[in-house]
Amino acid sequence: MDAMGIIFTKMVFNQTTVQDLLKSNEEFDMVIVEQFLNEAFKGFCYHYKAHCVVVSTIGASRWTDFKMGNPINPSYIPDLILSYSNNMNFWERLVNSLTFLLATINFFLFTLPKHNEIVQKNFPGAPHINELYFNTSLTLLNSHVSINSAVPLVPNMIEIGGFHVDPPKKLPKDLQDYLDEAKDGVIYISMGANLNVKDMDEGQRNSILNVLSKLKQKVLLKWEVDNILAHPNVKLFITHGGLLSIIEAVYHGVPIVCVPVFGDQMMNTATTEVGGYGKGVHYETLTEESFGNAVNEVLNNPNYMENAKQRSKILHDQPMKPIDRAMYWIEYVLRHNGAPHLRTSALNLHWFQVLCLDVIVFIVIVVFIVIFAICKVINITCRKGPKKLKLQSKAKKKN
Repeated sequence: MDAMGIIFTKMVFNQTTVQDLLKSNEEFDMVIVEQFLNEAFKGFCYHYKAHCVVVSTIGASRWTDFKMGNPINPSYIPDLILSYSNNMNFWERLVNSLTFLLATINFFLFTLPKHNEIVQKNFPGAPHINELYFNTSLTLLNSHVSINSAVPLVPNMIEIGGFHVDPPKKLPKDLQDYLDEAKDGVIYISMGANLNVKDMDEGQRNSILNVLSKLKQKVLLKWEVDNILAHPNVKLFITHGGLLSIIEAVYHGVPIVCVPVFGDQMMNTATTEVGGYGKGVHYETLTEESFGNAVNEVLNNPNYMENAKQRSKILHDQPMKPIDRAMYWIEYVLRHNGAPHLRTSALNLHWFQVLCLDVIVFIVIVVFIVIFAICKVINITCRKGPKKLKLQSKAKKKN
């Protein structure tokens, strides 16, 4: 994924429109950048001498946490490329920790230097990316404790999960009538922009259709209207497990069956299962039986609907709208000249210092030296002991 990000970032800078913008006399007070495998974009903040604000559409991750000096603990914070929830057993924590360590080493030793090359090419005279990478005034996270696991956040990392969801508008009459007349409820299916039903493997597609054909509920498949979930007759949402889709389902209190395909969708699915408002069926192993079991369990077990409604209450129980919170903090950064007082002192340390690797290595070396010295002393003492006893024995014999 890091290598893919390097390719995509280069493609952006190769766009004529981007180069024309950099050569223009445009001036900006703030640059807002989406955070996803595009570290060289921090060069825009340097170029315009503007405050840098980051928006992470997938919430907090190692990509956001390191640049903000935010604590990240692999014992209970799963890596987004894994299918784990925050409730991991020993082996999952082991895999998660190794993944985190190797990904971190790869990022700082390989990926970030590559992005530095892109920065130096497109922003002549720019400082090393290590300076730009950690110079972020604010990070806005598309997450909320109603959907995501609770994690520690430094003051300039603000959750705005649900900011994209608007109150429902009136539906077209034919669609409104279809939903109103569904006495047994409606099942809504949308696999996002990444997977069209027509592109599915025929066997998996038929498995899904066979299961749906046996249900008493009406079915809406891939209807590109967000307001569908707001209708009270919607009893189940079948989705690919994208974070935006899950947020929308939680916002409207609708239980979920996830069919994850790639990326963070596996982790999102695991989160819905731990939260008790969703069930997952992996796309690669989907069969009519496994999909049917998941759909019928969520439909027939009232706990899923109850948990979804409770999560919805948590998401709605906020002092201000997420979009208003985002705007407040954006303007706060402008009012306080980048708000440097919100930065944690962890940003003054190297990544290996943040992880205390230098301290651990030092302690290991000291312990090794002490043990080695004690062993040497004992060894020397033991050698001298027998010689002294032999001399004393000889002296007694002579006497």
